[in-house]
Amino acid sequence: MADLFATLFFVALAFSTALRVWLALRQRRHVLAHRTAVPAEFADHIALTDHQKAADYTTAKIRLGLAELAMDIVLLLALTFGGILAALDNFWRAQLDASLFHGLTLFASLGLISFVVGLPFSLYRTFILEARFGFNKMTPGLYLGDLAKQLVLTVLIGGPLLLAVLWLMGAMGERWWFYVWAVWLGFNLLVLLLYPTFIAPLFNKFNPLAEGEMKTRIESLLARCGFASSGLFVMDGSKRSAHGNAYFTGFGKAKRIVFFDTLLEKLAPGEVEAVLAHELGHYKHHHIIKRIVMMSIMSLTLLWLLGQLIDQPWFYAALNVGAGGTAMALILFSLVLPVFSFPLSPLFSWLSRRHEFEADAYAAKQASSDDLITALVKLYRDNAATLTPDPLHSLFYDSHPPASVRIAHLRAC
Repeated sequence: MADLFATLFFVALAFSTALRVWLALRQRRHVLAHRTAVPAEFADHIALTDHQKAADYTTAKIRLGLAELAMDIVLLLALTFGGILAALDNFWRAQLDASLFHGLTLFASLGLISFVVGLPFSLYRTFILEARFGFNKMTPGLYLGDLAKQLVLTVLIGGPLLLAVLWLMGAMGERWWFYVWAVWLGFNLLVLLLYPTFIAPLFNKFNPLAEGEMKTRIESLLARCGFASSGLFVMDGSKRSAHGNAYFTGFGKAKRIVFFDTLLEKLAPGEVEAVLAHELGHYKHHHIIKRIVMMSIMSLTLLWLLGQLIDQPWFYAALNVGAGGTAMALILFSLVLPVFSFPLSPLFSWLSRRHEFEADAYAAKQASSDDLITALVKLYRDNAATLTPDPLHSLFYDSHPPASVRIAHLRAC
């Protein structure tokens, strides 16, 4: 059985890798083929130089993505068949026996390795690629500060959660996966409640939206939509990036509406209203709740599947890890799952794009579809989003419909 699973893993890895590379090369070829002319429906609003910048930005991200993919595969194989995970497991077992802290240190070691391997890519993306196209506003000091805060949060929040999960896996018998699922679900709901007021302010400043035409229009929109929030806030996104966005966050009475300062600088009040109406469309169509339910069902299913594998010696032997255990099972499962699940990506992208269409239709009723179209065109331009993605690449990766498809849908609303 171990040999069979190892063979299946290699086949799935080869297939998913080849598929990713093929899609990336299709995207690059398609974008470059349309680099010399702005699509007709955007020609009056987006200059050729902006269109070419988006094409160059897209292809630069593809090159970086392919390099990251290659490194991820090398790391995956080194951890498993290269024996690194087995060596780490043996080392920490000798120090801590088969205790909960053995599992915690094993996860910490893996996290440190992943961080070190990924750091050059993160630095390149932030300080070279994003800077080359005029998006990066991050300073080295701010970058290091963010890393320090993320580490502290990981230790203070992730550490106890991981200990609880490992304890449940060892103490709750054959049904441990249900108890872990309940704790995981509760944790995610708690984060939704606490993130807006306790976590997000650690990284950004949130100031109340100033009085004026924009606030008046937004409050009128909220009243029409029957949406109650705990406040309208402007986030200083410009200290890290020139990209703009808007979102609402939180759950229940803790809901907040947040605008990037970069977004407010670029859009007119009517356009901001239309963008917010789109976000409210997600709320009115219960997309957040639907995604939570879907995430809950998926996580329960995956934990049940792990429950079937955790006591199977062939699962560990197939991946060159001799000793099993709760921590090792969880690590191996998290490593191999993306290899087998990537071909299912179009299903999740399709669902996300369907939600975007529904939110757009709602926005067209509550605000101006023309304002939403002009806002989207500005965001495509200012964020250097390609207007000509490869359809198949978009099918796998894009959570939002392609620009031309989305705008055509809005015009038909």
